[in-house]
Amino acid sequence: MEKTELRWGLIVNPNAGIGKCLKNWPTIQKLIKRAKIEFVFEMTERKGHAIEITKEFIEKGFRKLIVVGGDGTLNEVVNGIFMQKDIDPNTITIGMIPVGLGNDWCRTFQVPLKYIDAIKLIRDGKTVVQDIGLVDFHDNGVPNRYFANVAGIGFDATVAHAANKLKDQGKGNALSYMLILLKTLLKYNSKHMHLTIGEQEFKERMFSIGIGIGQYNGGGMKQLPNAIANDGLLDITVIKRISKWTVVKELKGLYDGSFIHHPKIEALQNTGVSFAHNQLEIETDGESVGKGPQNFSILPKALRVVGSLK
Repeated sequence: MEKTELRWGLIVNPNAGIGKCLKNWPTIQKLIKRAKIEFVFEMTERKGHAIEITKEFIEKGFRKLIVVGGDGTLNEVVNGIFMQKDIDPNTITIGMIPVGLGNDWCRTFQVPLKYIDAIKLIRDGKTVVQDIGLVDFHDNGVPNRYFANVAGIGFDATVAHAANKLKDQGKGNALSYMLILLKTLLKYNSKHMHLTIGEQEFKERMFSIGIGIGQYNGGGMKQLPNAIANDGLLDITVIKRISKWTVVKELKGLYDGSFIHHPKIEALQNTGVSFAHNQLEIETDGESVGKGPQNFSILPKALRVVGSLK
């Protein structure tokens, strides 16, 4: 394939936004051509396919990639970049045309939600380098997983698991996500966790833990309000055992970030988090990825992306 270094390789998830991407793809394609962006594209056909397509694009010489999809598609593309070992990930640039339901990564990097504006941002070429998170599953049969935004354990992971099941059936929207959130809350019990963050050790029941690079998850919840996406640190929000009524009362605070001042919540920063003897479900960028004891670490300034930080 000639001049691959000048072209963008597009990874298109037709199911993103519960089928919105497939419906809008002809319009998106026209807008990209109108912006005089040279590209080729591949459509995903199944879960995990974006990882394979990304590796193939890189092998063919592409160094500029565009994700046409949501946070889950972005997560797979990031994993494709970092799982392959032939090319330094620092030589690759990612842009995004958001077509998902949550689009939380875009909120941190100020990527517009309107297709034409997101494409203009890619055409103009404004980029920033971000950190990448890594979950090490200790070789317990689950592949290690990279993430570009936020990983969750506890309540977040339980919600993501239920939402993923609905998404895999081709169903769901913003309203159904909120219903999943409320139904999960009614049934959910805090999990016993044993973890270490720097010099601090926690061994108690926890409601949820968010670990990440960006500030937002869950469709605009500001769970890591102090996060700076290229400071070389993981931000960690530890939510200890709290009542369900407290969660409901703090809902507004979840969206503006003020909930971290609650006495049962700790907002921390570190280069790593270590979990011991926990069979806990985990989600990365909204995707359920497995269970087991995990170490979380950070790859500082590991990936160039189209966007900007405040």
